[in-house]
Amino acid sequence: MKKFIPLLFFALAFLSCGERSAENSSPEDKPLVKKLPYLGTPMVEYRTENGISIADTVQHTIPPFSFIDQDGQTVTEKTVEGKIYVADFIFTTCPSICPVMTKNLKKVQDVFSENENVMILSHSIDPEYDQPPVLKKYAEEKGADTRFWKFLTGDRDTIYEICEKSYMAFAKTDKEAPGGYIHSGFFVLIDKDRHIRGAYDGTEEGKTEMLIEDIKILLQEK
Repeated sequence: MKKFIPLLFFALAFLSCGERSAENSSPEDKPLVKKLPYLGTPMVEYRTENGISIADTVQHTIPPFSFIDQDGQTVTEKTVEGKIYVADFIFTTCPSICPVMTKNLKKVQDVFSENENVMILSHSIDPEYDQPPVLKKYAEEKGADTRFWKFLTGDRDTIYEICEKSYMAFAKTDKEAPGGYIHSGFFVLIDKDRHIRGAYDGTEEGKTEMLIEDIKILLQEK
């Protein structure tokens, strides 16, 4: 029987977005290779082989999901299977950070939109208003290529749950906040196995450039 034990919780808000580690198994022959960290709460899975208990580390993984995009099409974890993707949480009537975040993600699109191994998923935290026609108009206004960049809506509770528990971002209603919501402005970088590999302040151009470079690093991972 398998059981899971949490090892360590990494709060994205307190991480250095530029964290790197280097591996060099043969200093004489090989250059340093940059490797992005795994973020989230790793678990330990115990299994038994030949009567011996073996512990395996299991990295935090984005669970299966199902949302509707700007074209009314269903988007699931299968849509991004084997791909690197960037996730964020916005709403179309946001008067504060969302326009800046979307503008910065457009820069990511400009670099990778022709790469079939990269995508962007923008989740609306106001899904009742942000129905597919609204998201489609927003995407067109922002110059988004919706083959590459999906704008998602769906059940509010499901969106908020995956935001907080899976992507470790946050979002909630607040009548006193501009637009009626407060939410994190992170871009969350997910690898081909749905592990979190980076978090970047989406309001800063410098962090967006760092995100672009980190995507390039992930594309080289085997």
